[in-house]
Parts: sequence; C-alpha cells; structure tokens
Amino acid sequence: MALLNKEEQREVAEAVRRVEQRTDAELVTVLAAQADDYTYAPLIGAGLVALLLPGLINYYPGWLNANQLLLVQMATFIVAALIMRVPAVTTRLIPKSVRHWRAGNLARRQFLEQNLHHTLGGTGILIFVCEAERYVEIIVDRGISSRVDDTVWKALIEVFTQQVSDGKTLQGFLGCIEACGELLATHVPVTQTRNELPNRLVVLG
Repeated sequence: MALLNKEEQREVAEAVRRVEQRTDAELVTVLAAQADDYTYAPLIGAGLVALLLPGLINYYPGWLNANQLLLVQMATFIVAALIMRVPAVTTRLIPKSVRHWRAGNLARRQFLEQNLHHTLGGTGILIFVCEAERYVEIIVDRGISSRVDDTVWKALIEVFTQQVSDGKTLQGFLGCIEACGELLATHVPVTQTRNELPNRLVVLG
C-alpha cells in the first residue's frame, strides 16, 4: 500500500491552504503507513505453534525421541515466525480492535506533536490516516468542539475510511478537507489572516 507521491502531497497541501482562507481553524493532515510494525506478533504466534507441537506428536508415540523433538520444535518456530512476518499474515494475527487502538494512540500523539493544542483560540483540527490499519480520525480542539457536534465528524470519518479501504486515499483526503472547510467556514469563520501551522501533509513512513 503506497503512500501519496510528491504531487499528490502538494494537492493535499493546496486544499488545506484554500480551506484556511475561509476559517480561523488550523488544519493539519497526517498520513502514516502503519501505526506499529507488530514485530511481537509473529514471535508470539510461532512460539505458540512450537509449544503445541509436542502435544500433537504425543498422538503418535515413538515417532521422535527427545532430541529430535527439540530440533523439530526449533525448526517449526523459525518457519512459523518467517511465515507470520509476511505483512498480510501479520495483519490477520492482530485483532482489529488492537490495530485501531494503536492507530488511535498515534493520532493523539500527532495532535500534540504538531502543536495543534497551542493554536490561538483552540481552533486546531487534525485529519489523520493510517493506511495499513485502514483507520481515519479527526481530532478537534476545544474551540471547534464547542461549536460542531462530534456526530458530524463521525460521518466524515465513515466516508473517508471507506475510501482508504478502497485505495482512494488522495480522493478521501481532498473530499474530507473540503467537507471540513464547509463546516469550519460556517462555524469558525475567518476573522483574521494567519497561518500558525504548516499546510503540508505530514507523512510518517
């Protein structure tokens, strides 16, 4: 799953610039390849498979002696770990709730790291996407949350999430930014010319 190229990143930045001309809100967009590499999952999975092996072999007594069983266990662990390191397999090992929890934590960290909580009037808004987890989150500061109901953002997130799942991340970003712009222009209209935070798409590879 490829992240956006330079030209596509410029399209996102330009969309943010246009929106911020109509609102006092400060938009920051973040695109992460994945929330975690989940390196522990293949090791845990392979360990469980290797531990279960002796129990299965007990159904066929006399097949292997202790030394042979140990070698088979070691080989099973190595092979299973290698197979489970394949991204498509690793993804299936991690429950969706865990993957989304990890992505949500990364989104909240980015809100702080991008200084969205320090904007004038508390008008920061983060549009966050984690491609591997197919996770989208919109986080707004107090100056926006007091004027726009959370259910509005949830509706935008649902649409964007489906687009990410369909491999249409760029279209999702542009559509979401424009939709946010319409809301923000109404509820947090521009009162002064300012640009506190960069418009560029932040890419976490």
